[in-house]
Amino acid sequence: MSEDVQLKINDKNGAFYIEVDGKQEALMTFVFAGEDKIIIDHTEVNPGNNGKGFGKKMVTKAVEFAREKGIKIIPLCPFAKSVFDKTPEFRDVL
Repeated sequence: MSEDVQLKINDKNGAFYIEVDGKQEALMTFVFAGEDKIIIDHTEVNPGNNGKGFGKKMVTKAVEFAREKGIKIIPLCPFAKSVFDKTPEFRDVL
């Protein structure tokens, strides 16, 4: 059972998501804000997956993505914002 975070992107937005046994169990969506920023606007984890850390895994992947691309993150989603508030080492991408 793989719980790797996947990424899908189209022109103006994208999503990080986790599939378990071929079923999407968690999703975090974002939109591009210009060339150098993404806005995380929504995070959801399917019922029954609470406490598995899926949300934080997706935020962590977003931080890695931002660092790779040299972009910043604006966490409008309350969940993502709370992860940034609790994780000082992620603040370099804010």
